Amino acid sequence: MNANLKPGWQVVLFADIAQNVAVRVDPAEAKTDIYVGLEHIDRSTIHLRQWGHPCDVTGQKLAFKKGDVIFGRRRAYQRKLAIAEFDGICSAHAMVVRAKPKMILPEFLPFFLQSDMFMERAIEISVGSLSPTINWKTLRVQEFPLPSLAEQKRIAKILWAADETLKAKSRVVSEFTVSWQMLIDSIVPAPNDSPSRTVVRLDDLCSMQNGRPFPSSAYSEHGFKLLRPGNLASDGSISWAESSTVCLDEKYMQENADWVVRAGDVVINLTAQSLEDGFMGRVCLAVEGDDSLLNQRLGRFLCNEGVESEYLYRVLQTSHFRRVVEARCEGSKVRHTYFR
Repeated sequence: MNANLKPGWQVVLFADIAQNVAVRVDPAEAKTDIYVGLEHIDRSTIHLRQWGHPCDVTGQKLAFKKGDVIFGRRRAYQRKLAIAEFDGICSAHAMVVRAKPKMILPEFLPFFLQSDMFMERAIEISVGSLSPTINWKTLRVQEFPLPSLAEQKRIAKILWAADETLKAKSRVVSEFTVSWQMLIDSIVPAPNDSPSRTVVRLDDLCSMQNGRPFPSSAYSEHGFKLLRPGNLASDGSISWAESSTVCLDEKYMQENADWVVRAGDVVINLTAQSLEDGFMGRVCLAVEGDDSLLNQRLGRFLCNEGVESEYLYRVLQTSHFRRVVEARCEGSKVRHTYFR
């Protein structure tokens, strides 16, 4: 490895550059209002955007300080880590990593941990089949190439500037999303917001067809696409990203023609691990190229005569419908909900 290093770089043990801060705390005695679980860490950013409260959890947790990095050592393939911008406690399924400034700059450490080089090694050394986890004793002796402090400072400056740009873009997108939701809600108001309009039930507009189970043993990279919850994008479109797409043999399409999703169909996710993940009740509109088989965790709305599918799609995008889903997600049928 040394022969291939760039000038000024050196090979170091992970324990030489970072410390595993394993200060255990009972949530009931924690002097903080911040609890960070792995579910609170968004893999798309190094910033914490959400967190819980210590009263929400039991069992010993880990204390972290401002500037530490909270790294998800359980299921490292999820690539979850966040820099702490305040003090708090976090899940014991995380690892609190603190930079050793004489070897690695604190502002460089989170990007080092985000690198493919580090993440691939972390996944490689994880142990366990159901919930692979990293042990500090194994991680501490792993060797990594590391640039000089001057080079770290240069790289970190560039990456933090890029991060600021991403944050600015995120703010613009968030503001647009709010405005877009307000526009949709103004076009299709909730029942109490517009008493002059005629009240109809959802089943006056459409019926709903549940998807079918298809054997995971038949999944392949080629054939006819299978529409699953992971294919429903937050913007209301259907995504066929390689990482979330599976296919089935064409025979399944022929044998299940009544469950083939076509352009113009409105589909909804019927199940999710939690309301917070945004998947429960997510509604999308199929367009040309989205032909696929309907998975059992999804439903398809079949419009009644005279009802435009895109109008129905907009109705189901309203805040009112979202509230209905959240209120009735434990087994009730949304078709009995009233709309104006």
